Amino acid sequence: MRLFVVEPLAVGGMIHYAYQLCTALAEAGVDVTLVTAGNYEMDDWPHNFTVEKRIHWWTLHDAASSRPPQNRLERAWRKIRWSARRAARGVRLLGEWLRLTRYLLQERPDAVQFGKINFPFEAFFLAWLRFRGLCLTQICHEFELRERGSAPAAYLANRLYTAVYAQFSLIFLHGESNRRRFLQLFPQPEGKTAVIPHGNERIFAEQHGGEAVREKLRRQYRLADGEPVILFFGNLTPSKGLPELLRAFARARCQAPARLIVAGYPTKYINLPILRETAVNLGIADSVVFDARYIPIAEVGPLMELATVVAYPYLSSTQSGSLQVAYSFGRPVVATAVGGLPDVVEDGRSGFLVPPANPEALGEALGKIISSPALAQEMGAYARHLSQTRFAWGPIGAQIIAIYQQNV
Repeated sequence: MRLFVVEPLAVGGMIHYAYQLCTALAEAGVDVTLVTAGNYEMDDWPHNFTVEKRIHWWTLHDAASSRPPQNRLERAWRKIRWSARRAARGVRLLGEWLRLTRYLLQERPDAVQFGKINFPFEAFFLAWLRFRGLCLTQICHEFELRERGSAPAAYLANRLYTAVYAQFSLIFLHGESNRRRFLQLFPQPEGKTAVIPHGNERIFAEQHGGEAVREKLRRQYRLADGEPVILFFGNLTPSKGLPELLRAFARARCQAPARLIVAGYPTKYINLPILRETAVNLGIADSVVFDARYIPIAEVGPLMELATVVAYPYLSSTQSGSLQVAYSFGRPVVATAVGGLPDVVEDGRSGFLVPPANPEALGEALGKIISSPALAQEMGAYARHLSQTRFAWGPIGAQIIAIYQQNV
């Protein structure tokens, strides 16, 4: 089988997933080509598959854009600049889709597998590829608007995205609960959907920065030896419940002294000054560290090793690659029971599940773990076991191939 995997986002979680997926499929005998952008983050890593840098994308992690404007003038200028940039990127996106379409039609693989489709208008290009005889599939990591838009806007977007999903012959989703939700939002034949696990994040162990990086982070975060650490790791967005996490930490700290580290790239929808002000008002500012940047791969392992427990206080979610990172490093988790997270977290074994938007329950669960090293170790060991078995890439790759053989 000759499979092309298209992932335009060449830096961050999406390309980490694509790299591991392509590696597993190639190990199972599939002829895999990854089509991505020129700033491919995994360039220096070992490859058993072909990489084609055919997409010319823009940089997503812009520190200046994530910083809130300081005054009205800066706010007005930023609005003008963002509007102009959005228009330029729209034109560029159309051009890239034209280039990609020509390339795929020239190569004509047995199947073309996409990740997230960012805009409903991309359905036109997908429809053309399908009309020209290509088999299109998707691994659908995310299918709901979470960070912006009113209810009417979200409803309209869902209606438009139905045309996108209609172009795929096969759609993979992470978890049965996600499949049910997807079919509720986007009426499709149930037979064209399939459920697969997310897959672990062992790549961060393979590219570990070592003891020197861990000690650098320890000094940067001003951690005392043996001090319990509650970690939040991932992009900072409103749907991930950071205000609730701060309130929960204030409660958990009553059970045991601890430090909260919030590490990840802040999107334009998040307001860091308000989060810092919340920490001050709660009286926890001296125990909260905001490391607001894109965390390099070499620092992820050392960061996880500093954590006693990793928190996922999401208000809504489909799944979490970050949670798989915690599992890979044997860290227990406390997550909210939203989306596909209950399919991944075994409550009381690999961590705790709590209701969303409930700082009291979240704080109590975090407090149980940071106040009991034995419990943290036991849960972490089971989390690592799940990472190495249920979420191992070898069986997932074999499962995907079997589904392709039955449906494509």
